[in-house]
Amino acid sequence: MAAVSSVLVPYASYLRVYEPLDAFPEPERGHWARYAPVALRGGTPTAQDELRRSLADLLPTPPVPVPVHESGDAFVVERDGVVCVCPWRTRLRGWLALEELSELLPPSVLDAALPAVVRGQAAADFERWRERNPDARPWIRGAVWQVPVRWFVLFADEEREYVPGEGAGKPPLLRYRTPMVEARRRVARGLRALREAVDEGPLTEGLVDVGRWLEEFHPRSLVELDYGGLVHALPAERLAEDRSVADVTAAIAALRDGDGTGAGTAYERLTTRWRTVRDLRFAN
Repeated sequence: MAAVSSVLVPYASYLRVYEPLDAFPEPERGHWARYAPVALRGGTPTAQDELRRSLADLLPTPPVPVPVHESGDAFVVERDGVVCVCPWRTRLRGWLALEELSELLPPSVLDAALPAVVRGQAAADFERWRERNPDARPWIRGAVWQVPVRWFVLFADEEREYVPGEGAGKPPLLRYRTPMVEARRRVARGLRALREAVDEGPLTEGLVDVGRWLEEFHPRSLVELDYGGLVHALPAERLAEDRSVADVTAAIAALRDGDGTGAGTAYERLTTRWRTVRDLRFAN
């Protein structure tokens, strides 16, 4: 069994794609075929383990913003007899996250956390790696202190899986899973409704970006939205009652019907719920 720590590392949510083994070329397919049985028995690291490792790499001097070697770990699920794999690709995701930091942190904070020379070296390494791997893309997208609204569009309320926590030993779980074909269909319908009802904006642009990302994967893949560490930021009763996907679905349906008031009401429920969580980022 993988080592388990009682230390929780919040507060991130994840959008993941699990591809069938047939989607991977050899020799990677062979690696995942050997890895999958162990993972399905719970003998491999978890998302919390991955995040702990990433945070631990920032403690040395100088910090290590991107792992030196790519991870050989993955998340694995089996549905209808088909084994599907979601590689961590921690190194690639580290580079991509580093590119976004300048938009998230003031320069003084960024320089204190990751000196410019460290960021420059990481950027140069990424550029060389990209030249050798021009088609690489991550199987996982992450967000902190929120679930981006565009992610909710990919799912239906009936796909919701909620498991209450069992004390300190087992935290609650809230996630959605859907076939790739359904996720792509909902993106297309959502975009059509938005473009017919409102001007182009961040939500539309974000949904276009997600749609393009999904097109990179095998059509028989599985798409997952995992609340991840955010389950620790929401009180138990609010987590149990969370129906954010249903609110987004209702808002899009109202837009299609020309009901601007109904769409606004559903969207207000959603934004009010998540505003409280985002405000925690600035709490002591």
